[in-house]
Amino acid sequence: MGSIRKRLLVALLAAVAVAAIAGSWLIYRNALAEADSFFDDELRQIAMSLRDQDFGYAVPEALREARVRYDFVVQVWSIEGRRIYLSQPHPTLPGLGQLGYASTPTPEGNWRTFTVQMRGQVIQVSQPEKVRSRLATSLAFRTLSPFMLVMPLLGIAASLITAWGLRPLEDVTRAIGKRDPQALAPLPAAGHPAEIQPLVASLNALLDRLGTALDAQRSFVADAAHELRTPLTALKLQLQLAQRAPTDADREAAFERLAAGIQRAARLVEQLLTLARQEPDAMAPRFATADLAELARSVVTDLHNIAVERQLDLGIAANAPVTVRGDADGLRILLANLVDNAIHYTPPGGTIDVTVDRAADGAARLRVTDSGPGIPAEDRERVFRRFYRAPGTGTGTEGSGLGLAIVKRIADLHGAQVMLGDNPTGSGLAATVTFAGSGSGADGIS
Repeated sequence: MGSIRKRLLVALLAAVAVAAIAGSWLIYRNALAEADSFFDDELRQIAMSLRDQDFGYAVPEALREARVRYDFVVQVWSIEGRRIYLSQPHPTLPGLGQLGYASTPTPEGNWRTFTVQMRGQVIQVSQPEKVRSRLATSLAFRTLSPFMLVMPLLGIAASLITAWGLRPLEDVTRAIGKRDPQALAPLPAAGHPAEIQPLVASLNALLDRLGTALDAQRSFVADAAHELRTPLTALKLQLQLAQRAPTDADREAAFERLAAGIQRAARLVEQLLTLARQEPDAMAPRFATADLAELARSVVTDLHNIAVERQLDLGIAANAPVTVRGDADGLRILLANLVDNAIHYTPPGGTIDVTVDRAADGAARLRVTDSGPGIPAEDRERVFRRFYRAPGTGTGTEGSGLGLAIVKRIADLHGAQVMLGDNPTGSGLAATVTFAGSGSGADGIS
């Protein structure tokens, strides 16, 4: 797309040219109408002035000299139809026509005639219509010629006015172009024309969102670097211990600890990537109808072997389809993190139950209960923060403090609410996700 200035200038000049052409046509038509009226009256006056003349075969020189510039031709016929008078010769002349006004075609073009019968004679005054057209064209040209002469001045004026009108937009462009990539302060909102203010407001809103996203990214990178430093250092130390082990048994134990450390680091990286995909500035999720019961059965099936390996009883209660409007991949991650957290924090011999049903008000509900140590009430809000781990959970587990942060982020994207409470059937934790009938990201429940 070309420049706005060029487009405006071309459009303005085109509009002026179209207006000039239309004006010329209207002036020409008006001038032609005026000429027709004027010359028709002249034809009639000449004819009526000759009604008392006795032509015989004489030629009135005065009449011919007076009317020659309008190319009038007077013809007189006797009652027998014999032409007895001709004011001036022409290669082609209209013949005797009807009485009154008429337009008669000839090889040279149409002639306008006025015919009247007086004293046994027929007098006809004729004039070529091209004389009238020529006069109308001359009048239109004389009227518009001054305007055509100032057309270049109009072009210059239109260019200057267009540049002046676009100056505020150029000022905003220069202000943005001079900015440092890290300068995200809003643009001044005052002093701009009404047409530019929405653009400035939109740019400021974009800068604000970009600043929020960059702050979140910086915080995430800093937290991730902090969290990755510890397991990487531990891996390095475990590798050194394995290399220095004096016996095969010690070396085998060191490698086992090294493998466990690698597994914890891999899980931490996987959770970091998952959390990054759920950030507000990540690709928008694809919302569609998703069956929570089917997703829960799929997640339980995937994690069943891990639960068996840890000597845990993992079960599901989902008797009927419970559908919500959401991103199936994101909801699967939410379910998997809740069940995975329960698996990692429930001691061997414990029980984990996954329930999918509807609340009394009809809202879809997902609940994961376990028989683990639970979370103290004072820490149930803080555990949704990134990398936060409740006191007493830092030993003997592979957690990184990201699982519930991921759950909270996905729930927020779906307009759902996450609540942590006590296991109603005994000791342990109950994590409940309730999908409201409507909300940001959710289009309702079926």
